[in-house]
Amino acid sequence: MNDQIIIFDTTLRDGEQALKASLTVKEKLQIALALERLGVDVMEVGFPVSSSGDFESVQTIARHIKNSRVCALSRAVDKDIDVAAEALKVAEAFRIHTFIATSALHVEAKLRRSFDDVLEMAVNAVKRARRYTDDVEFSCEDAGRTGIDNICRVVEAAINAGATTVNIPDTVGYCLPMEYGDIIHNVMNRVPNIDKAVISVHCHNDLGMATANSLTAVQNGARQIECTINGIGERAGNTALEEVVMAIKTRQAQFNADTRINTQEIHRVSQLVSQLCNMPIQPNKAIVGSNAFAHSSGIHQDGMVKNKNTYEIMSPETIGLKKEKLNLTARSGRAAVKNHMEEMGYQESDYDLDKLYAAFLKLADKKGQVFDYDLEALAFIDMQQGDEDRLVLDVITSQLISGLPASAFVQVELDGQRLSEVSQGGNGPVDAVFNAILNITKMEIKMLHYNLTAKGEGAEALGQVDIVVEYQGRRFHGVGLATDIVESSARALIHAINAIYRSQKVADLKAKK
Repeated sequence: MNDQIIIFDTTLRDGEQALKASLTVKEKLQIALALERLGVDVMEVGFPVSSSGDFESVQTIARHIKNSRVCALSRAVDKDIDVAAEALKVAEAFRIHTFIATSALHVEAKLRRSFDDVLEMAVNAVKRARRYTDDVEFSCEDAGRTGIDNICRVVEAAINAGATTVNIPDTVGYCLPMEYGDIIHNVMNRVPNIDKAVISVHCHNDLGMATANSLTAVQNGARQIECTINGIGERAGNTALEEVVMAIKTRQAQFNADTRINTQEIHRVSQLVSQLCNMPIQPNKAIVGSNAFAHSSGIHQDGMVKNKNTYEIMSPETIGLKKEKLNLTARSGRAAVKNHMEEMGYQESDYDLDKLYAAFLKLADKKGQVFDYDLEALAFIDMQQGDEDRLVLDVITSQLISGLPASAFVQVELDGQRLSEVSQGGNGPVDAVFNAILNITKMEIKMLHYNLTAKGEGAEALGQVDIVVEYQGRRFHGVGLATDIVESSARALIHAINAIYRSQKVADLKAKK
């Protein structure tokens, strides 16, 4: 019988804190629900004491998630632990994850304490967390650079204090697989009460070793892997969930272990996280990159025709990647659109069918045929739209004549009032349209990032524009999708402005309390 490896997903904590712009509560909940369907055992969804927004998102997710255990992070500080418990108490069951640094470098240079002080703080933090839940995880930050004697001391003390999971993180991605495996082996064999807790691993990818280190740790007795979708996270990122899960599944005989992950959800969740987090996936990314199942070499193609196993160690279907393209036209009904979404793994609760169908008809009139990647892109955009957008795009035209400044006409609805603006003198049609929108809204916005990608194939592929803007010291993400690049750019700016409006509304409501 295979051992179960616990999959602890920290996309919404370690992954989210490294993004160019913060996710909204709605976006975080969408990702959490997708992780639940994926089958993660534990999801770490935030650091509640860090901000009121993080507290709200942790509480919202804790209220909705039923089939995964929700976890929140806290330093080894009483207030952190109390606030985490307050945010999580609406959950049926929850975990508090508390941590403190243990390496000599961190203890002396960052904490400016002795190791004995750190040991005492760790024990007190675990005991305080146990007042609220019997599921407490303790982490030795920078364990990869901590002496093995001190690791064993703090692990034993944390377990005696009530920790049920102890994490041995390679916080800065410093360890090589053999070194990291030796650390886990020593902990498993030198800590006398190790049988009373699960050993967890949390590896960063600074040297490209995160997946290898995590899997080596499993071979040496670790039974929980902390990871993120697409490997997003601080600096070079975290262990990629899809990589460790598929490695264990593909090489089960080597690991004598398995996970509860529904691997057919991997592709869909990967795309969702990439879209909502504005983090494109590199084409050659293992498992989920666009080239992961592509074969260009003539020798490889010949082998694939004769037997797929010649060059594929797993099939694309195992991660939920559907090869067939869906061919929809303007004559296709709502039932066909809904059916195709279901075949791609989406539930009706993931999107608004009325909005999706209206957008589908508009696109079908322009393109003639709509394929699965078009429909998925439309659904992702719908997921990111607010329920009550103050600013709505109505009409847009732009003109660029060689040798002359660009001009644009934009008409929008702002709070139900129709407004229009003509802009002349832009550096190009996109710049002219942006100037017109900003003149209407009277906003001073700084453009930090602009990215254009093609969604689909051929001359009629949809153009997706992702932008990050700064307004009054905060960063906001906007995304737009259209067959015309200027229109998709305008929709991205309007999306970002609506996010700003919603943040102002939240701030006003809090000020009145």
